[in-house]
Amino acid sequence: MWIEGLLFVVGIWVGAQNALAGGGSFVTLPALILSGLDARAANIASTLALYPGQMTSGWVGRRHVGGIGGLRFRTLALLSIAGGAVGAVLLLLTPSSFFELLVPWLVLFATAVFAYGSFVRRPLPVDAKPVQDANRLRMTALLQFLTAIYGGYFGGGIGFVMLAVLTAAGQEVRRASATKNMLAGMINTAAVVIFAFTPGIPWLRVAALCIGAMLGGYGGALLLQRVNEKLIRGAVVLLGVCLTVGLFLRHPG
Repeated sequence: MWIEGLLFVVGIWVGAQNALAGGGSFVTLPALILSGLDARAANIASTLALYPGQMTSGWVGRRHVGGIGGLRFRTLALLSIAGGAVGAVLLLLTPSSFFELLVPWLVLFATAVFAYGSFVRRPLPVDAKPVQDANRLRMTALLQFLTAIYGGYFGGGIGFVMLAVLTAAGQEVRRASATKNMLAGMINTAAVVIFAFTPGIPWLRVAALCIGAMLGGYGGALLLQRVNEKLIRGAVVLLGVCLTVGLFLRHPG
């Protein structure tokens, strides 16, 4: 039970980190790998454990959710569910040994996206207008579908990818933040439904992480106005870099 106890503590940390800055999967993935799971099983367990918190965040901000011009939210939701399902199936079809080799590159990509979204990307002008051009709307829909596939498969940094897609299409930042939270929950709904029927899920470890993350998320929300968000984001990027280096050293091939 000591492993579950440690994962509960990790969950508290992750929940607070997600509430304050995001990037919780940078902590849950190595913690679950160190607990004895292979990388693919750890990725699945992480998705299951963090799912309730994602749905809660999406539900809380539901009033600000919306579509983009002629692209309705319902369409974005359906694309997210379909893409999440495709990504989850692709993950289950990926041999564990191959996924072990792929994980360092996925974490590197997620770290780069997180760093860009935290420190480089410029905020959208307040007078930006939603895209109305049919071709650009179709491109936005395609990007959301591809993002959802990535989210169902791995998901690290997905929040910043979606935020970039939505704001580039002209959605105001607060609405885009709420929309991407809801869409992230829908992506993982499809993945969770598929993963839940996968044999060998370490449900006790998932539960320990999940409960800790929910408690940490509540505490993080209370601390939101008292903590330097940029400092936390910097620590997340540093953690991602260390994790990337460690994974490449572990699997140099």
